[in-house]
Amino acid sequence: MIQNFLSMSGYGLFVWGSFAITFFACGLLYYKTLKTLKKYEREFAREINELSFERKKAVIENSKIASQVLSSFSKTI
Repeated sequence: MIQNFLSMSGYGLFVWGSFAITFFACGLLYYKTLKTLKKYEREFAREINELSFERKKAVIENSKIASQVLSSFSKTI
C-alpha cells in the first residue's frame, strides 16, 4: 500500500523530486532573505547610533518601525 503511494504508478520519482527541489528552493530563499534583513538591520542600527542623542530620540519616537528594529536588533546582540 505504501509502496504504491510512493511510486504513484511510476511517476513518484518526478513528483517527490519536484517536492524536494521546491522545498530546497524555498528554504534557500528564506535563508537569503533573512540574511539580507539582518544586514539591513545592522546598517540601520549603526546609522542610528551615529546620530546625536536628541536626533536619535526624535527618530525613535516618531517612527514605530525604527523602535521595533532597534529593539529586535538589541535582542540579537
